[in-house]
Amino acid sequence: MLDTPEAVVEALRENNERAHGRQRTITAEELVEAAEPFEEPDVLVTALLELMSAYEFTGEHRKAPVVFARLLKLWDTTPASFSQWEAHQVFWRFKWVTTSLLQVPEVPLASVHGWIDQMRIRYEGADHGLQPVATMRYHVASHTGAGVADAYDLWATRPRTELSDCEACETRHFAWHQVLAGDDTGALDTWRPVLTEGMGCTEEPQMSQARALLPLLRTGRLDEARSHHLTGYRRVRGNTGMQDEVGLHVEFCALSRNEGRGLEILAENRSLFEATGAPLAHLDFLTGTEVLLARLAADGHDSTAVAGPPGKNWTIGELLTHIRSEASRLTRAFDDRNGTDAVSCRRQLRLNQGPLVAEPLPLGLRTSLPRQTSPTVLAATPAPAEPEAPQDFVALVREARRMAAVGHPGAERLWVRIAARLADGTAAHDDRLGPKDLLHAELAEQRAFLLAREDRHTESVAELKQATVLFEGLGMPWHALSARSRVLAWAATTVSDTQDDVAGEGQGADQATERLDADAVRAGLDEVLSEAERLKTAAPLGGGAFGIGEAATEEDPAAARVLEYLTVLFSRIFAAYQDVLRGLPEPSGSAVARFEESVRTLHSEAERLTVPHQTSNARQLTADLAGRRGDVERAVTELRAALQDVEASGRPWRGSRPRALLAQFLLTSNQWEEAAELLHQALADAVRFDDRDFAMAPTHALLGHAASHLGDTNRAVRHLSEAAARFDQNGDHDEAASTRLQLADVLTRAGQQADAVAVLESVLSDETASTLDERLVAQTRLTLARGLRELEEFLPAAEEFLRLADTVAAWEDEHELHTMTAAETAVTLAMAERWDAAGSAYERAVAAHAKGPRPSQITQMMCEFARLVMLARGADAVDVALDHLAQADAVRSAVPDGTEGFVPWYEAGAVHYRRARVLADAEAFPKALAEAEAAVAAYEQGGEYGEAPRAEAVRIAALVEGNGLGQFKEAIARLATAAQRARKADLAEAAQILDALRQDYQRRQQG
Repeated sequence: MLDTPEAVVEALRENNERAHGRQRTITAEELVEAAEPFEEPDVLVTALLELMSAYEFTGEHRKAPVVFARLLKLWDTTPASFSQWEAHQVFWRFKWVTTSLLQVPEVPLASVHGWIDQMRIRYEGADHGLQPVATMRYHVASHTGAGVADAYDLWATRPRTELSDCEACETRHFAWHQVLAGDDTGALDTWRPVLTEGMGCTEEPQMSQARALLPLLRTGRLDEARSHHLTGYRRVRGNTGMQDEVGLHVEFCALSRNEGRGLEILAENRSLFEATGAPLAHLDFLTGTEVLLARLAADGHDSTAVAGPPGKNWTIGELLTHIRSEASRLTRAFDDRNGTDAVSCRRQLRLNQGPLVAEPLPLGLRTSLPRQTSPTVLAATPAPAEPEAPQDFVALVREARRMAAVGHPGAERLWVRIAARLADGTAAHDDRLGPKDLLHAELAEQRAFLLAREDRHTESVAELKQATVLFEGLGMPWHALSARSRVLAWAATTVSDTQDDVAGEGQGADQATERLDADAVRAGLDEVLSEAERLKTAAPLGGGAFGIGEAATEEDPAAARVLEYLTVLFSRIFAAYQDVLRGLPEPSGSAVARFEESVRTLHSEAERLTVPHQTSNARQLTADLAGRRGDVERAVTELRAALQDVEASGRPWRGSRPRALLAQFLLTSNQWEEAAELLHQALADAVRFDDRDFAMAPTHALLGHAASHLGDTNRAVRHLSEAAARFDQNGDHDEAASTRLQLADVLTRAGQQADAVAVLESVLSDETASTLDERLVAQTRLTLARGLRELEEFLPAAEEFLRLADTVAAWEDEHELHTMTAAETAVTLAMAERWDAAGSAYERAVAAHAKGPRPSQITQMMCEFARLVMLARGADAVDVALDHLAQADAVRSAVPDGTEGFVPWYEAGAVHYRRARVLADAEAFPKALAEAEAAVAAYEQGGEYGEAPRAEAVRIAALVEGNGLGQFKEAIARLATAAQRARKADLAEAAQILDALRQDYQRRQQG
């Protein structure tokens, strides 16, 4: 019932606590109607101011001037109805009305100027400075493009007044003037206090963050651009009063080559398509959206579904047409109103922009649309332009054969091109290439490699078998043997667990079959090797037949025979490696012996035939097994030798894998710098030599990990972000999520908590979240909830904790985890002042503690409730707070001695400390002092670990003595002793705090 002024005022107070949005605005309109009948207009004044705020912060600029006109009339007729704050707001909101009128093209420019003239008259009449008036004139000039320089000088040279825009907003206006003038560097320098030094207000830094995105991209400050997008967008999403800022974030996504992220932003802000209360801001939103959609349409995505105005399913092409029409209409309306083409020119400049980065800027976020290119994140080694394949088909095949012969990874792209041309009929076999079946065999081998990469082993083996048959039919026994050996070696990867020295007795039928399969692989490879030895005896392979850098082509059959022979030997090593791998951690002696014998054979033959790259391959497998068995020293030695072999071979493209593997082992011994250098070189070479089979995602992840330990946060963020994106592209979503968890940890430790939260939100909000490992999701949710709480977004944090608690409650034998999450849920709900829900969660935590004890967590929860209830209700809550602390004492007393994770002296000290503060707030000073001294005594038991909390407990005791009991002499003595003790414990800050309080008491005692 709103039939009394008091009821309306209370309703206004409640509405003011709501977030700005449609519901708050509707309620504000209703409360204005409710306030109108009262005889005294003071409640109506308050209601009109609330309604105007609602319109301002939800982008209803068409309606705000009407409300202000009513306020101004009341101000002229009954100024006594305005409080001091409300009187100030009358003059302050003149600025709001000017900018609102400028937003609406139907309002003549003369009316806008007339309003500014009235503002000047009223400011002069009230003896206010005129700088805000000059600010409004500048805004009009900037919007219309007429008289900008003069208006800027009049504004910038006037001193600030109490009615000037806040410093953060004024800084934004100054910086944006520089951006429009083309001075990105100067603008970013002007923006520094807002973007990096904490200057802010209700609109800042989020408005500046959106406007600074493209200047940051254009000046190459990509890490800052990423961070401001992550944190800034979270503050503006879904806000109809900041739709122009949302449009800038969409535009940033388009120009940083993150189109998928841009589409997700549109989906999250679909309501903005209908937010027409601020036409100029709406035009900015539409223009940013058009930049994104035009890029996607140009890339052939016209028919892709996209989120547009509600009520219809849209494609990119349809939405682009709709937006262009609406934006063009608004642009013409503004230009007609202004008598200039400033608005249309600015819009066209935005639409004419191309991407501002060569490769997608890694954001670290999960997006649903795959990226269109393969980013490198290697600023020092940019991706080379893809070499043009020969157009002549014969030349194309010969180049593919040449590159394949030396193991160059770039051959893959050429073989794919060859297959495509044969399939689409743009090429046919040429006799100059040898028999047709030779090309078919080579293509079958290539298909086998690609299928194996996709783990399609059965199909891959089928292709290799086809190649074997073709080579045999062509009278090419070495090639046939090589293909046969690879069939067997690859089959070894699918053999189940068996051990050579396990007796067959007592084994089941399936196990016996598996043993026979493994035996069959080994027997088959021995047979292939015997055949190779026979061929070698018939036609010896001379030393040096395959020298450094030589190519095995149809013109060089001797070199080809050497290559295929060594492939047979390597296949034996690979199969033996698989045998040892399956037997870890305790492989059979026979499996290890076979592996080592195979390695020695290859080493000997590769050295005799001068093919060092094959010894490098063998060393890598040796190193891998050594590392898995705990012999890291041998692994490192083998890999360093492998890199020497690569260098000797003249085939630098073979260095990426041993470098990456060596870096992994160096990371285990904290050799971060060398590991980082190796990983960077591995990535650079993989890009340089077009190695599409190289494990880019894990390598980026390792490099990010190394960079984080070197303290290079920006580098760590770039590489972890890139790793996550590549894991997503590979369909490995668990690894992507795990990498983003690591990324969030790096960001959090660097003080970029909001960035971390944005990353974690993208993991849980994506449709793939339901497919992730349940415990990985739980860990992500826990980290997100704590991050939100750190940002003081208590209600969203509590919602995440609630979801987590519901999840872990269903896990068997995880009762302690349920206790932890329920306790954190309760505390966070209390922080959000949702006391009923907090109480339920509190009881849930106590009940969970009975099944899965976590006494430390429960006592902390109870102490926190005591603190929070006092904070919310003051002295009225003393009994409730003390009851929570009594419960904490009961929990603490019931803990058995020696309970893991429970530190009795610390928990006792924490409860006494909190009770001291509660009693001090209740002005029960003698009892408070006794509790503070009990806390000091408890912390004393902790030795060096108790020194920091002990110093704080002493501070509270001194405050009670001095402020509560007036015992300054005793407090001063206590503080002097404690400060000296803190300094000895190397607690300089604590000592400084204690000394400052002591000095204050000394002054008060003397006064």
